[in-house]
Amino acid sequence: MKIPKRIASAVINSLKGGVVPRIGLPYIAVGRENEINALLHDVDIIADGGAAFRFIVGKYGSGKSFLLQTIRNYVMDRNFVVLDADLSPERRLQGTKGQGLATYKELIRNMSTKTRPEGGALTLILDRWISGVQNETAAESGLSPDAPGFSALVEKKIFAVINSLNEMVHGFDFARLLTLYYRSYINGDDEKKSMVVKWFRGEYTNKTEARTELGVNIVITDDDWYEYIKLFAFFLKQAGYSGMLVLIDELVNIYKIPNGITRQYNYEKILAMYNDALQGKARYMGIIMGGTPQCVEDTRRGIYSYEALRSRLAEGRFGREGVKDMLAPVIRLSPLTYEEMLVLVEKLADIHAGLFDYERTLTQDDLIDFIKIEYGRIGADTNITPREVIRDFIELLDIIYQNPSVKVKELLGSQEFRYAETEKEEKTDGDFAEFEL
Repeated sequence: MKIPKRIASAVINSLKGGVVPRIGLPYIAVGRENEINALLHDVDIIADGGAAFRFIVGKYGSGKSFLLQTIRNYVMDRNFVVLDADLSPERRLQGTKGQGLATYKELIRNMSTKTRPEGGALTLILDRWISGVQNETAAESGLSPDAPGFSALVEKKIFAVINSLNEMVHGFDFARLLTLYYRSYINGDDEKKSMVVKWFRGEYTNKTEARTELGVNIVITDDDWYEYIKLFAFFLKQAGYSGMLVLIDELVNIYKIPNGITRQYNYEKILAMYNDALQGKARYMGIIMGGTPQCVEDTRRGIYSYEALRSRLAEGRFGREGVKDMLAPVIRLSPLTYEEMLVLVEKLADIHAGLFDYERTLTQDDLIDFIKIEYGRIGADTNITPREVIRDFIELLDIIYQNPSVKVKELLGSQEFRYAETEKEEKTDGDFAEFEL
């Protein structure tokens, strides 16, 4: 594989650090075809004006975040806008101290398109929309941008989009801000444009500040931020995009909230979002949330502790191992097979060799031996995750590259390697046990 070193470095360094790379995923994608196809089916529905809501459930390191980032790249190639955020103690879906608004801010900060995949695409999207309308008007009318009457034709198209938002919740205010942005764009008022963008980002702390600077009497809050996400989805479709996908990971941070009432408020928000998607109240929008089995299925603290969600999300009677309903709202990730992991480490070996300009020395037998050792440990069939295997393998590649005299088979067969692996497994088991307590 010929991979640019910038991408190869991002892939290797991210995986060694235990995180999912934002770029280069197609080079290391293995398995998950059924899951990806199911989610891409949702994407077609979203582009046709529908909405979708899915949960991706898997234990730590099983590939949830990898799958989310893979879908992110797929849909951006299909002209979607993607918003993504990880929940944390400071970022929740609902809160009394700005935690819900903090999630909204993170989503908007990470707004991404194919031409701006790293996030921060809001201003680009707004400018592209206005510029696109101008180009479309010029093509249809045959007028040049400085011709008399051209601006009136552009405004007519602009306001057709803006007026389509008025019937939605908070649509009038959203449309008013878009109008302000358009007029600032035409007049070259960059200061006013930045104020409007600041409002869309949820950065106005009170109504007085917003009224003084923009003349609007409303700001985005903990309680209504999701309504603005729905408005963005509808607007983006009118602005020429195929739709919008919202990715929210680390649901475990809701599970960890110590106050039961606060947890229930967050689950209530999930229910509202879920119902909106399935009942057609949201349009051109998909939502995918990622979490561990425990944070979803625990009937005491997890999502299933909220009966209205449990009754909607619990598995039916006909699913079993090897026969899964990929169209259900919850997609449970199965472990990658040994064969799939073998393909993955082979790809990583090639990428590593290309990054550091050396001829790959690991043979197919070496790779097989590595996989056998990783999965041959006691409890590996239930406890080991792709993240652990990948980190071990990249460490192995680094050691071999830096110490050419070291024989691979000796390293893999050494007692120190096997002992270190067993010790790490026991520590991991202890961490999980402590968490469960």
